Amino acid sequence: MSIDPVRQTMTGDLTGLNFAILDRLSNESKRRRHLKDQEAAGVDPKARPRTGMDINNRDEQVTDCRQYVESRGGRIVHIYDEEHTSAYKRRKIRQSDGSVIYRVIRPVYAAMLRDLAKGKAPNGERLDGAICPDLDRLTRDNRDLEDSIDTVVHHHRPIIDLSGALDLNTQNGQTNARVITAFKNAQSADTGRRVGRKHKALQREGIPTGGHRPFGWQDDKRTLHPVEAPLLRTAVAEILNGRAVTAVAADWNRRGIPTARGKLWRAVNLKAVLRNPRMAGYRMVTIANADEDNGETLSRHVITLKDEDGNPVMGQWERMISPADWDKLIAIIGETPQRGDGNNTRSHLATGTLRCGKGDCDTPLRATKAPPSAHKPEGFFWYTCLSKGQGGCGGVKVNGWETDEALMWLAIEMYQEQAAEREASAEPEPWQREGELTMVREDMAAAKAARKAGKITAERYYADLAEQEAAERALLKEKNATIKAAQVAADVPVTLEEDWTGGNLSLTEQRVYLERAFSAVIVAPTNGRRGVPTHHRLTPVPAQRG
Repeated sequence: MSIDPVRQTMTGDLTGLNFAILDRLSNESKRRRHLKDQEAAGVDPKARPRTGMDINNRDEQVTDCRQYVESRGGRIVHIYDEEHTSAYKRRKIRQSDGSVIYRVIRPVYAAMLRDLAKGKAPNGERLDGAICPDLDRLTRDNRDLEDSIDTVVHHHRPIIDLSGALDLNTQNGQTNARVITAFKNAQSADTGRRVGRKHKALQREGIPTGGHRPFGWQDDKRTLHPVEAPLLRTAVAEILNGRAVTAVAADWNRRGIPTARGKLWRAVNLKAVLRNPRMAGYRMVTIANADEDNGETLSRHVITLKDEDGNPVMGQWERMISPADWDKLIAIIGETPQRGDGNNTRSHLATGTLRCGKGDCDTPLRATKAPPSAHKPEGFFWYTCLSKGQGGCGGVKVNGWETDEALMWLAIEMYQEQAAEREASAEPEPWQREGELTMVREDMAAAKAARKAGKITAERYYADLAEQEAAERALLKEKNATIKAAQVAADVPVTLEEDWTGGNLSLTEQRVYLERAFSAVIVAPTNGRRGVPTHHRLTPVPAQRG
């Protein structure tokens, strides 16, 4: 029997037709957070839904569309699933000639139209048409709608919805779809503006937001947690006195102290908590760094929200530590990740620190387990240079156990020498340029007031602002360096030797101390000599200290 997809869809008879389903949700962030919280609470994901958040709306769309098609004699051969995809938000795209255009990015939707044009589903079966719950799920962008119209008109493969009102094959139907899409697009724009105004108001008033509670505060995000807050304050005091963030995270994991979501701590997560302006009582705002070519978010960071006068906006919650202590903390842990601060999965102490010292090779050494033929003790290994085929020279090999022990003593001795130097030195002078920083900020506030009053032009205002902000950044950098020096930034406790030699430090903690002591350790070749002590072959390169 011959089939005519367009005619059959007009009559509602889908007998013998193969359809694909397009389901889509614009934003699934809330449900994803809910599922993570459920997982942390040990709730079985297959259990009967207890709230609306437990229901996957995309599954509901698929169920409704499948019933519609199958009840009319058709069959479903594929599902195009667009999870967490906006049909409205446009992203920047850089053209080959360097120009920029803005388009809605929907790879799944585009793939569906290509398959419809070819008449073949991804599984190889014939594809006669597509169904979506309604026009709103198909598109909210008129450019995308025109692509759908072209596919239907030129390839005679219909796109229908559950209401039966979607008709892209006739001029009247196309016109109706264009009008509805334009209204939906305007509706999305209006919603975006309302949401934006709401969030600005929340920020301005210092009202806490967010999907889950921050570590250290209770569920209301305002009151300090009776157990976690003291832990966090103690950790801050320890870090200000020289303890590594990674050491704190490892200690909390050993003691069974989980994150606010019930997970294990990593240094990067703990530093994110410590860097959050909420610690000092400031209202924060998240800034997204996007790829200039495609608009994709590369990273996010949290900064302090400022009011019109350039002053920090205070949040409506109990602060964890004073602003002065938070400034000192940021000066020590920095505003960006540093080498050795992350969750290091390497299983040997010196991997990533040792480098080949033969000629100008400088290749990082790797740990190599001794084979049975070497007749070495269980667990014995060497640090070796990569072969020439792998980018090294293959000319350096050193006993792993002896190297780790030598590096331990090198690090301990270096920290002890630094501690002695600090004790012998005079108390560092306080920062002397606080007045200059205050004047710069007063100039910025005055310029903003003059601009609002119409006394200076926009060109003059922004030119002056760029210079003032540059001066403020330079002064703050110098101030933080002075604070860091005043805090001494002692990277180790006084019991380091006892802790390390006594086996009280985890490998992660040992690696942090080593990597903060030395940026690299050069391993010299033996040049054919026998019996050269391992520690004589090691040349440490001290890490630069801010």
